[in-house]
Amino acid sequence: MINDLKGGKKMAKMTMALFSGSVDKLTAAGVILSGAAADDMDVEVFVLLMGARAFIKGKKTESIAELPDHKEEFLKALEDLNIPSWQDFFEQAKELTNVKIYICSLAGKIWGGEKMDDFIDLVDDICGIGEYVSSAQEADVHLFI
Repeated sequence: MINDLKGGKKMAKMTMALFSGSVDKLTAAGVILSGAAADDMDVEVFVLLMGARAFIKGKKTESIAELPDHKEEFLKALEDLNIPSWQDFFEQAKELTNVKIYICSLAGKIWGGEKMDDFIDLVDDICGIGEYVSSAQEADVHLFI
C-alpha cells in the first residue's frame, strides 16, 4: 500500500510491459505478479511485440532468452521444483487481485492475432500503445520485462 497525500492508504498500482515471450522471462513475470497479488496491488500487464506470441492460442512457448544453451537444465529445474507454469502464475494472480492483461494491437497482428478469440483466456483486451503509456505514467511501480 502507498500513503496518499492525506495520510491514508491507497491501492498501489503496477504497470508491467511484457516484451519477451521466452519461458524464463514469462515465468519471472508470473512470479512478480504473484508478489504483487500477495501485496494486493492493482496490476496492468501490457504484452508487447515478442511477448504477444506466447498469448496466441496454439503457440508453444519454449524459447529461453537468458542462457539459451541451458534451456533443458532450466526447464528440468522448474519441473523438479514443481514450479507452476507461467500461465498458472498469471491465473493465480488474477484470482487474488485486480490483474488486467492487454495485448498491444500491433504485436497481436504480427503473430496473427487480431481479435480476442485468437488469444488465450488470460487476455482481457486488445489496445493501442497509448493505453500502455498512460498506465505507466500513473503507476507506482513500472516494470519492463
